[in-house]
Amino acid sequence: MPHARAATKLAAKLDDPFDFDGPGGWILLLEPELHFGNDVLVRDIAGWRRERLPSVPDVAYLTLAPDWICEVVSPSTESIDRGKKLRIYAREGVVHAWLVDPLRRTLEVLALESGSLEQIEAHHGGASVRARPFDAIALELHALWI
Repeated sequence: MPHARAATKLAAKLDDPFDFDGPGGWILLLEPELHFGNDVLVRDIAGWRRERLPSVPDVAYLTLAPDWICEVVSPSTESIDRGKKLRIYAREGVVHAWLVDPLRRTLEVLALESGSLEQIEAHHGGASVRARPFDAIALELHALWI
């Protein structure tokens, strides 16, 4: 349940300012199915800049790589999320990734650098953070853990 709660709260916190009001410019989707050649992945949350994906197409899955992905890690999938899946996203050109761990209460911010997604920030506990690419707003991490 901590995994589901963190994903739900994070999507809610980002959706209003970035998909509707405020800085805008994004389409955010919960658990979209993504097909990259033979690789089929489902992320907890993914986002596309509207200049790349102006509207949600009427299809079962997307082949256009998101600009941002978020994985809420769980002990049973953490090694796959941090390994194979991040390598696939880097290969496909995903520029930003977040790894949220509700048990450790952490947010890791990764960015595509030299062909791989590398950690550029790490936040813990209940901090108020501004994390790329959504750094136009402050995100209260404590809201993800309650």
